[in-house]
Amino acid sequence: MDPCSSHNNAVKSCEDLLKQSQHIDKVMNAQNSEQILNNRLRVKTFIDVVRWLAFQGCAFTGHDETFDSKNRGNFLDMLKLLASYNDKVGKLVLENAHKSSKYNSPQIQKEILEVLAKKVRNKIREDVGDSQFCIIFYEARDESKREQMAIILRFVDVDGFIQERFFDLVHIKDTSVLTLKNEISAALSLHCLDIQNIRGQGYDGASNMRGEWNGLQALFLKDCPYAYYVHCFAHPGDSRWGSHFYSICNLLQMFEATCLVLETIIKEGSTYSQHEDANPAYKMITSFEFIFTLHLMKEIIGITDILCQVLQQKSQDILNAMNMVSTTKGLIQKLRNEGWENLLENVVSFFNKFDIDIPKLSSRYVQGRGRHQRDHITIEHHYHFKIFNATIDFQMQELDNRFGEGTTKLLMLSSALDPKDGYKSFNIDDICCLVEDYYPLDFSENKTINLSNPMFQNLRSIADLCRRLVETEKSNIYYFIDRLVRLILTLPVSTATSEQAFSVMKIVKIRLRNKIEDEFLANNLVIYIKKEIAKNFDLDSILDDFVCLKECKLQF
Repeated sequence: MDPCSSHNNAVKSCEDLLKQSQHIDKVMNAQNSEQILNNRLRVKTFIDVVRWLAFQGCAFTGHDETFDSKNRGNFLDMLKLLASYNDKVGKLVLENAHKSSKYNSPQIQKEILEVLAKKVRNKIREDVGDSQFCIIFYEARDESKREQMAIILRFVDVDGFIQERFFDLVHIKDTSVLTLKNEISAALSLHCLDIQNIRGQGYDGASNMRGEWNGLQALFLKDCPYAYYVHCFAHPGDSRWGSHFYSICNLLQMFEATCLVLETIIKEGSTYSQHEDANPAYKMITSFEFIFTLHLMKEIIGITDILCQVLQQKSQDILNAMNMVSTTKGLIQKLRNEGWENLLENVVSFFNKFDIDIPKLSSRYVQGRGRHQRDHITIEHHYHFKIFNATIDFQMQELDNRFGEGTTKLLMLSSALDPKDGYKSFNIDDICCLVEDYYPLDFSENKTINLSNPMFQNLRSIADLCRRLVETEKSNIYYFIDRLVRLILTLPVSTATSEQAFSVMKIVKIRLRNKIEDEFLANNLVIYIKKEIAKNFDLDSILDDFVCLKECKLQF
């Protein structure tokens, strides 16, 4: 054979092999790229389902997730629904997915939820930045009777707005002070939140853990002497009367219809039992004591309901809240001093309207079955002084105990920053005292601001002042005032945000889900409560974090 020909054949053979190799590489690369795209689409679909279920507070898994089950659980059924509307997704999920890459197990669902919750917490941590913050805690038992503690962060963001963020839910094995301190510190440390930056702490003052809270205050003050405790304002559900103003109004409006129904049952009840139940109920709701009490509650709650609504606002600041409390106390005191005659007139008018017999108010008041009354007082005297005055005095005492003005020097000095009424309360000596006595290490220089500048007039609260400093780009120039205002705004006002967490917990951890794990529960709550943050994360960023968490062998 011609050597040249043999050489040429060898070269051609090598070229063919090279072409085949390149073709195989191209095919493999194409297949690999398609596999990556399929893997990403599959997991993105799972992320969408997990996020949607978390936003709705729904259960993920079912009791029977086998192929033949009529109810495979929310996650698989939602996945099946999405697959039915998208052929490409349908070919990648459920029974069509490769056995080694189904990625729809409960563990995967929890890991996706964990990624989402972590991203929410990281965003909150990013928003806090290097700012000082306040910690608010609230303790309650979940459906399975496990002690849980909600952790709330209160801070002022870069734009000067007050923020309260639900941050975590921590299971506490016991309610000893040291356990509480360690659990809280661990949750903060995990996200690099320095305890030295705490400038306020607040707890549920009505809690059965009040003694433990008191001890916890002291422990945090040892680590951070500026973590001042301010008694948190209770939201309506925590007051003795509750926020039932509209319910009472409706009850009074439906009074006639209720009486008619009971009268009908008494006269025409088909059974003896119905008659026996209706008769005492009718006597009770038409009694002077019941109707008087309803009208009194309507008056008191009509005053306090406005305060309750204001205190539920997360952006509320401590000074404005104190002013609202002061106004409320003034109105309640006015009701005590001047409201008796009007209330009695309304009650009598109500009896006359419905043609109900009213007792003679000048008659001797007799209490109990013994018909014995030592004081020989009249019915009117009893309801005026023993009921009307005593009830109002009790309500005033409750406000003094919970919201007493001037309970700390800190709050009194802070009022010097209030911009209302043209800075009527402004006092440079009080401001300097506030800095020197309460925040000496937070300031290195004493720069003040000319508050007579028109751009700082007509402000209603220190929260408005804080935002105006940012808007006018004066926060850096007048660092002293801006920093001080932000510190005051971090002080807690109410426990509304933390109580919201436990309201959500009752939605997520119900009787049928009472075995839900603590971490899974906490992650659900973070996403449910802060869904406005969670919904902004794009699928690719969630997927990338999921890959890092899993250290997936599959290519993404």
